[in-house]
Amino acid sequence: MTLKRVVVTGIGALTPIGSNVAEYWDGLVKGRSGASHITYFNTEKFRTNFACELKGYDPAAHFTPKELSKLDRSAQYALVTTAEALKDARVDLEKLDKSRVGVVFGTGIGGLTSSEEAVQQYMLQDRTPRFSPYHLLRVLGNTVSGSIALKYGFTGPNYITTSACASSANAIGDACYAIALGKSDMVITGGTESAINELGIGGFNAMRALSTRNDAPEQASRPFDKDRDGFVMGEGAATLILESMDHALARGARIYAEVVGVGMTADTYHIAAPDPNGKAAFNSMRNALLSAQMKPEDVDYINTHGTSTPLGDISECRAIEQLYGDHAPKMAINSTKSMIGHLLGAGPAVESVAIFCSMRDGIVHPTINLDHLDPLLPSHWNFVPKEAIARKVDVVMSNSFGFGGHNVSLLYKKFVE
Repeated sequence: MTLKRVVVTGIGALTPIGSNVAEYWDGLVKGRSGASHITYFNTEKFRTNFACELKGYDPAAHFTPKELSKLDRSAQYALVTTAEALKDARVDLEKLDKSRVGVVFGTGIGGLTSSEEAVQQYMLQDRTPRFSPYHLLRVLGNTVSGSIALKYGFTGPNYITTSACASSANAIGDACYAIALGKSDMVITGGTESAINELGIGGFNAMRALSTRNDAPEQASRPFDKDRDGFVMGEGAATLILESMDHALARGARIYAEVVGVGMTADTYHIAAPDPNGKAAFNSMRNALLSAQMKPEDVDYINTHGTSTPLGDISECRAIEQLYGDHAPKMAINSTKSMIGHLLGAGPAVESVAIFCSMRDGIVHPTINLDHLDPLLPSHWNFVPKEAIARKVDVVMSNSFGFGGHNVSLLYKKFVE
């Protein structure tokens, strides 16, 4: 069986540093931090009082009051970015065979905000169970993909993937497989997350996973820096329009990139901590290269998982060193999370959008706040500190690793027919 080639034809993004792709990319290139003190709830009793919230997002600008009663913020974000991506891809919905269009989205926690709101309201009502009839629909993660399909009438495969911080990477991988195997002509894929709430911040604080640099939030996310003390929570979404190459060319689509490799592994070391030697991360990247029939030296740039946690950054770099060897110093190696924080399940999709912009413009965005490289990391590598750099970007590896030991590496290549 001959596998179909899979390409990216449209992108949409809603992030803490930009409400669309253009604003997001501009913020990344300029090294803008999205971190600030939390406005959604009173943080007085929390160890961490900052996060990367969306700036200026107004639900009423996108949805009617009736629609909002049915949609958690995570579903809202996905619908907003999907509208942008479909417009960017210049999709003519009237000419599309919607039975050949699927929706595969990723979310790590789904409707956590709606769940928290319902419980708080329940307690305020002296535990009188007057729940909204839409309560469970708002909480369920699959409402994200279902809402997208319902809005546009897409009747192909429809589901979500949940693998913590690798969720949308798994979604992109599954979408790629569906097209490569000829099951769909187009798949709407990506990731969304809305977990900046008391349950989200309190839970990660209890794990000692979040930075507590409350006096300087914009400096808190500092991947690879020796003074990093945890990740910064982010929120938002990104949508990718994937198509078979034949389908895209037939409708005259512009193509950002080709998805050429997918690698997936399990860590089996600890439910929340990575293997310090990076063995499974190594295998994830290697498997992506094998599936693409490419070599380590073919890669120009690695967009790392790079969460700014003491253990995670070192583990990932050890895996890179083992796989890439002498080629590692020749690549650009950066972390988008230094600016937008950790969007959990949405992270891989949002970071993929940055990769496509890098390919298009020949620019790699910086890793901000990298003041003093961790002495345990190779000093001769190019972590793109502080400022963006201009360079050829033809092949990019994107790494995503989630609690539970979920590892996914995606390999993108500049499209050549």
